[in-house]
Amino acid sequence: MEQKEVLVKVEGLSKKFCKDLKTSLWYGVKDLFSNVKGNKEERLLRDQEFWAVKDISFELRRGECLGLIGHNGAGKSTLLKILNGLINPDAGKVTVKGRVGALIELGAGFNPILTGRENVFNNGAILGFTRKEINDKLEEIIDFAEIREFIDMPVQNYSSGMKVRLGFAIAAQMEPDVLIIDEVLAVGDMGFKLKCFKTIDEILPKTAIIFVSHSMPQVSRLCSEIILLSNGKVNYQGDDVAKAIDLYYTQFANNETNIMFDDGSIILEKVELLDTNENSGDIPQIQWGRDLKLYFAFIIKKGITVPQFTINIFDKEQRPIAILEENKESSPLTLIDNKIKFIVTHRNLQLSKGIYFISIHVSQGKLKAPILRLNDILSFQILHEKDIWHPFLLSSEFKNFELKQDDSQNKGLKISET
Repeated sequence: MEQKEVLVKVEGLSKKFCKDLKTSLWYGVKDLFSNVKGNKEERLLRDQEFWAVKDISFELRRGECLGLIGHNGAGKSTLLKILNGLINPDAGKVTVKGRVGALIELGAGFNPILTGRENVFNNGAILGFTRKEINDKLEEIIDFAEIREFIDMPVQNYSSGMKVRLGFAIAAQMEPDVLIIDEVLAVGDMGFKLKCFKTIDEILPKTAIIFVSHSMPQVSRLCSEIILLSNGKVNYQGDDVAKAIDLYYTQFANNETNIMFDDGSIILEKVELLDTNENSGDIPQIQWGRDLKLYFAFIIKKGITVPQFTINIFDKEQRPIAILEENKESSPLTLIDNKIKFIVTHRNLQLSKGIYFISIHVSQGKLKAPILRLNDILSFQILHEKDIWHPFLLSSEFKNFELKQDDSQNKGLKISET
């Protein structure tokens, strides 16, 4: 099979910034003179400087989608700005063929005092299209953006969702050779997001896409190649998207205890996740469908009876996902030598693939007066081959069946398994 042409080629790309403005200005003056003779120190760090991007290299062909992932400050936005020509690298080379469309910031590329219609013509001209070519696509852009009644209103009065709609409509309908998308699809309603992804599927064979997102299901769905950045450097690069996502989730683990409330009545002595995978690394791993078993040990400091323990599960974005039933009076926990030790079990865990965090709320009495609240006391990772949008992946069983008319007046239709 013949390989398609390379549209983006990045060779040894590096960019450094200075933490101090005054020092940065002084370095800038020095660099003006050194660049005349050739800057021999372009790859050396000076005082107060750091690498935002360091030695990045890759090739992207037509029909490929490269995912750029990493936590905040990893260097993704800096790399995209270099690729889009907004800033120059300190070292390395970027070669881009054809037209480049970029959605790298919310509303970037729009003149706020011009109308949406005028901004369509401005953006099209920047991409290299003639006025006639833009006119031919104008109605399709307006229809796709779903903002026809506001197209002649100044963009500064648009909501964030309207800006995303218009920006993506221009980029998609103009069909650039290279399309750069940076997190902007996180804004807007689900219906428009689905339409955007359908459009990406349609234009991908004719373009090369660089896609940045913190949504791993989106990355998993779209990307054929992936780069995981950490502190400006490549942590993983290749076509094993699932492996890169697992590494991304592992980096997210944070086991620091966060005390939200404590009246001194009770102390968490130990919490541990039981029956985890033997090859778990820094973060405990559980295969989807296994039992969730948590061991707790508390020390009672004041004369209180056995309290209620409420265990909450949060996702990596600290959104509440689930809550476990409290300890019941019918099977009371026992207080021995001022200690309470217990195991709480949830059978057949069906949380979808990803990182999750455990928080616990301890209360007492009918009014459930709080005595202790701890966030992120433990994190764990659910392993599964699929990344999905939803927090739960519920097990199911499919069987062939046929409907048969029963002669009985009472039973009506019955299902006969085959």
